[in-house]
Amino acid sequence: MVFKVVNLKENNPAVDLAIANLEIELEIAKKSNIKAIKFIHGYGSHGMGGAICLAIRKRIIELCRKKQLKFYITGNEWTIEDERTREIIYECPDSSLDEDLGHHNPGITIVCIQ
Repeated sequence: MVFKVVNLKENNPAVDLAIANLEIELEIAKKSNIKAIKFIHGYGSHGMGGAICLAIRKRIIELCRKKQLKFYITGNEWTIEDERTREIIYECPDSSLDEDLGHHNPGITIVCIQ
């Protein structure tokens, strides 16, 4: 299965554009063989949670509650010790090569597609 990386903060988009890009990428994933996506959203210039980070995570949480996504993992939790991480690695072996794995990066969120 495929593990995809999407940079939602590229070109410094407005929050609504970043959310729209998130929605588009999730739709593409559902129609493809993509089982997990790492979204790069940044974490704010002072590490306190930038607007894009907060909005993206809020939307991902909503989609999980609606059962439109299986689960999500924050960058801080993206470690081999996390059971959800191991599930993604099992489904998408190439995700084990991700440069952020084990680095506790708060500027990313990984989602598992239903």
